[in-house]
Amino acid sequence: MSLKLAIGGKGGVGKTTITSLIARCIAALDKDTKVIAIDADPVANLAAGLGIDESKPITPVSELSDLIAERTGAQPGTMGGFFTLNPKVDDIPDRFSIEKDGVKLLVMGTVQQGGSGCICPESTILKALMNHLVLARNEVVIMDMEAGVEHLGRATSGSVDALIVVVNPGKRSRVAADKIRKLGQDIGIKNIVVLGNRVKSEEDRQLIKDSMPGYQILGFIPEMDEIVTSDRNGTRPFDDINQIPEELKDITKKLIKLSS
Repeated sequence: MSLKLAIGGKGGVGKTTITSLIARCIAALDKDTKVIAIDADPVANLAAGLGIDESKPITPVSELSDLIAERTGAQPGTMGGFFTLNPKVDDIPDRFSIEKDGVKLLVMGTVQQGGSGCICPESTILKALMNHLVLARNEVVIMDMEAGVEHLGRATSGSVDALIVVVNPGKRSRVAADKIRKLGQDIGIKNIVVLGNRVKSEEDRQLIKDSMPGYQILGFIPEMDEIVTSDRNGTRPFDDINQIPEELKDITKKLIKLSS
């Protein structure tokens, strides 16, 4: 199965939890499918949702200084000068990911200086790695993005099967969704859908529908006590992934149908 999904949304809407649950659900539904979950949010916490032990620090790819220098020919933190713009990255997902229950986690990290559009060794590695993950890997790649889609570019956009914008009932997440959709459209992502999260009532469902005309709505996920409790206890929600709500299973099956 080859499936490439980007998941975005404003901070606090639950996109990281949704990313982890969808990744785990796909891995559980098809044991032969390889699933890579990409933490591309500067505030990296996808590990917790996947149940990966965080007592051992996970070094983001952007902070692998020796590797970046070896592959690009320039020291991280340098600007200008000459360095390789197409570094070797195909071994990075397997060498630097951590696996749990059929899902490999790869933490991208972020470039600390120069802005998101800077041309520097770190950004070159990240862009090359994202291109490789989306274009060359014949597997499921699920990306937990920051509010925008900064790690994606025009070269990769055509191979993204869906940009899923997670929203809660309310105006603020709708405004964020509009911005994320525009960013996605600007780089050429064709399939941009909305996923309503923390929906407590039919009124909440209708509010999302009424406030987001023109959006394709993938589905709705109810407010779940299990997630609140697991967050409080520092554990992953639904340790037995088969116990997730039917709504989330149905959404995952819809996404699997997008695979090529």
